[in-house]
Amino acid sequence: MNGTTEIEQLITMFARLPGLGPRSARRAVLNLLRQPEARMLPLARQIERTAQSVRTCTQCGNLDTVDPCHLCTDPLRDGSVVCVVETVGDLWALERATVHRGLYQVLGGTLSALAGFGPDDLNVQPLMRRIEAGGVSEVILALGATVEGATTAHWLQEKLSVYGVSVSRVGHGVPMGGALDGLDDGTLAAALMARRSLG
Repeated sequence: MNGTTEIEQLITMFARLPGLGPRSARRAVLNLLRQPEARMLPLARQIERTAQSVRTCTQCGNLDTVDPCHLCTDPLRDGSVVCVVETVGDLWALERATVHRGLYQVLGGTLSALAGFGPDDLNVQPLMRRIEAGGVSEVILALGATVEGATTAHWLQEKLSVYGVSVSRVGHGVPMGGALDGLDDGTLAAALMARRSLG
């Protein structure tokens, strides 16, 4: 395509976003170009404002425009319960589901020898400081049902055992509406191990 270098570069940048391939990126860019004044320029200005104002919360690792973030400073949240997650995306998912009214700790990854991600790479020091300051009675490990998630949960459980806080792990298993014959062996095993009494 001659004379469209800027457009192609924009399509390439959009295609790098998760969930967008080259075809979806082309459709998105074409949609923006149809009304650049109403769609593209406001988007560009908002992206620039967000890039300049967003920071990482030094207490929990969340992304917000203030540090500490709004979740950490919300007086209505239960500071005695801290939910440990791998990524900010996991934190946002739990917030959307409105299932946790306590605080969070974003690790920024999980232990992985293959990826070269070790204990020093995990954002756990703010959690330890929070526990040492007192007031935390339970830590919920909401990590993925992967080998790396299980390894990280085990490592954290051992590290937290000296503090005398209750450590729990979210149950993993059969999703809502999931048929047993469509699940992998690991998910079925986790479902059985995470079972609870009904009476």
